[in-house]
Amino acid sequence: MKFLCVGCDAVMDYVERRLPGDGTMAVVYACPTCGKETAMLANPMETRLVSGLGIEVGGRSVPAEPLELVRSSVEGLEDPVELGASGSPGTGRVRWSEDARERLLAVPSFVRGMVKRIYGEYAAERGIEEITPEIMDRARSELGLEGM
Repeated sequence: MKFLCVGCDAVMDYVERRLPGDGTMAVVYACPTCGKETAMLANPMETRLVSGLGIEVGGRSVPAEPLELVRSSVEGLEDPVELGASGSPGTGRVRWSEDARERLLAVPSFVRGMVKRIYGEYAAERGIEEITPEIMDRARSELGLEGM
């Protein structure tokens, strides 16, 4: 994706990325011709999606390694449909209630793993041992994901 300066029709240059600490991400671009700046603001869900995909905002500082995308994609992979009640307190894994499992299965398969991870991290950070639909609703509200 490239950003173009409307006035100059020049490709904007990446300037910086800011992480304000509220889960959002701002990326600043500047026109190399006229110097005008523009910023893109990503909400918490978009920020996690970009991060989860391993996208480097602003470009890479090191060369790509062979098969790095494949390795990072399968690292720690588990079948997002198989939501067993495995895990015990203190292991970093949380249980999913049957209702929460059914609700997660309604999420499109291409984002289901990411959604599961978001709820799992939310629960683990708060010491929640079982994810229920109520916990999912609370996480959506607290993380600012209601419109997603």
